[in-house]
Amino acid sequence: MRPGRHHVLQIGLVIVESDGTAVDRWSTLVRLRRPWHRVGPRHIHGITRKALRNATKPAAAFEELSRRLDGAIFTAHNASFDAAFVERAARRSHVRLHIERRLCTLDLSRRLDPDRRLTHGLADLCARYEVGLTEHHDALADATATAAVLPRLLSDLGITESTQLDDLYFPRRPVQV
Repeated sequence: MRPGRHHVLQIGLVIVESDGTAVDRWSTLVRLRRPWHRVGPRHIHGITRKALRNATKPAAAFEELSRRLDGAIFTAHNASFDAAFVERAARRSHVRLHIERRLCTLDLSRRLDPDRRLTHGLADLCARYEVGLTEHHDALADATATAAVLPRLLSDLGITESTQLDDLYFPRRPVQV
């Protein structure tokens, strides 16, 4: 999948405090910008064109996402991929959404397994950490699972203070003077 070719169909967001307590959950389907756009692999995500007819318009969905992400650390499983998709989709809808700080649970999991002996898909992490994952590929279900796995990954990495996160943000960019 490519951000320039494919479309965001659903957004799921779970806001958690530093102790892992979920304080907000939000999800919305996102209407296709053009009715002839493809919905992609329905056998994976289960979203039909009919379900999207009365969905939230893209601009409204990305404005709400931008509002909810304000000041938060964007965390996702394969964060670069998800961030590229939502940033591009927001731009297409003329919404400013810039995701600066990102944590990637895929990257964190791989750091714990430098020899790549394990698999690192979200479902694999959920099984490893005994986190329930219902409706895999539903945006809110995946966000909920990611939020539950994150504190366990951070603990396994020895991260106990928020200041230790600075070296984990993705992508790692050089500091500009």
